[in-house]
Amino acid sequence: MTTTALAQQVRVLAAPGHRHDEILTPAALDFVGTLVEAFEPRRRDLLKERHRQALRLASGAPLGFPMVTAAVRADPGWRVAPPAPGLADRRVEITGPPDRRTAVDALTSGAQVWTADFEDATAPRWDNVVGGQLTLLDAVGQRLGLTPSEGVATVVVRPRGWHLDEEHLEFGGRPVPAALVDFGLYFFHCARRQIDAGRGPYFCLPKLENRYEARLWNDVFVLAQGLLGIPRGTVRATVPVETITAAFEMEEILYELREHGAGLGAGRSDYLFSLIRTFGHRTDFLLPDRARVTPTAPFLRACADLLVRTCHRRGAHAVGRLSARVPGGGPAADEAASGAVWLEKEREAEDGFDGSRVAHPAMVPVCRDAFDRVLGDRPHQLDRTRDDVEVTPAELLSVRRTSGPPTPDGVRTAVAVTLRYYAAWLRGEGAVVLDGLMADAATAETARVQLWQWLRHRVVDRETVTRLLADELAALGATYPWAPVDDIRALFERTALAQELPRFFTPDAYARHLVRQE
Repeated sequence: MTTTALAQQVRVLAAPGHRHDEILTPAALDFVGTLVEAFEPRRRDLLKERHRQALRLASGAPLGFPMVTAAVRADPGWRVAPPAPGLADRRVEITGPPDRRTAVDALTSGAQVWTADFEDATAPRWDNVVGGQLTLLDAVGQRLGLTPSEGVATVVVRPRGWHLDEEHLEFGGRPVPAALVDFGLYFFHCARRQIDAGRGPYFCLPKLENRYEARLWNDVFVLAQGLLGIPRGTVRATVPVETITAAFEMEEILYELREHGAGLGAGRSDYLFSLIRTFGHRTDFLLPDRARVTPTAPFLRACADLLVRTCHRRGAHAVGRLSARVPGGGPAADEAASGAVWLEKEREAEDGFDGSRVAHPAMVPVCRDAFDRVLGDRPHQLDRTRDDVEVTPAELLSVRRTSGPPTPDGVRTAVAVTLRYYAAWLRGEGAVVLDGLMADAATAETARVQLWQWLRHRVVDRETVTRLLADELAALGATYPWAPVDDIRALFERTALAQELPRFFTPDAYARHLVRQE
């Protein structure tokens, strides 16, 4: 198939918007179409394998380190690519949606890295998707009013996950994989510009579940670099360990990405979401209120220790968990929030992490101070190999020591957070402040699967949740008259109260509500 034919097959189904023609050029759509034609069949097969693996684990199959890749784990000789320009020092990373205001605040926050998040922090309205690409194009083209002398952060792009489609673009009569839209448009327009500016096209790959999904991304990178004449290995990718199955394949994921690998990140909300989604039917995986599942929980500590050891053994950066705390609650509350962030980041630095993540510019100096005390003038601590760490499958799954029923306040909070986030998401906001914390899609996912789990194990009765649902919807409608209460209720009932737990709320909400509103 010729590239001209490919460009004709990628159809834009949405109405044109302001400056959309700068992103949705025939050549850019052609590039995306080439990626889709090459990789969409494999993506579909991998999504089917996700389903099969979920059924195996639900039926009682053990989860452990894969025997077939024991040689990869045992081989001391391989390492990932050396740190790329702009990624050697990652002591503070800030994450947020790729809108213009967030971009300016993040790039000038003093953080070393800004992760522009299309996955969890962006509600995928078409204007948000294309607008995010325009923000990145303007940032790379120095059209945000910033100058290199201001010490702007290195840009890392987090495309949407393999499980999501982009309904506004069609290829061969089917929606285009959202991951390839976000990656392809940014790479086509900005990769060469980033290289010319002394950095490079860098990515954060969300919600990977196994080594095969990492291999698919690596093959995407290889083809994309070849199509644009960019040297192979220029791309760098960090993988946050956000699923329980990925925790058992950390080395394998780095191995598949090794020529493009930049590190692994520790997850929390997504990780808890995955854990409950995978094992929520078992009573020994019953988790209490999310606020009571702290990073010191044994199963989270085991994952963090294994992540640092794995990364440093292979020359990759280990990046800590995202702190969602934000200021705005008054002097005492702000001081308490800063103190909590400092303690968390101090613990991560002492554990061997090379940096960590925050969600608000005010927490950048707090995180930097904690890591400065450990790193000093060093850009990282890759030499700290943590050879003392030995983590077993049982330790990664040692949830029983943290398990327990929820409190009444925990149940109410879970209902309120889910509903309030759904309201914001349906309005087109992917990152919102709820109760002093920055909430994104992963926050809502964790809240709604916890409700499902509590109902399944009858530690919460359905009448209580139904009553709380009515109360919170009434309060939501009174506070925000614009809120589509009927849509929010229907989405909540389908995703949190259904007998069978949907894997994600976003595909259903996107297809039934968000696209319909546009």
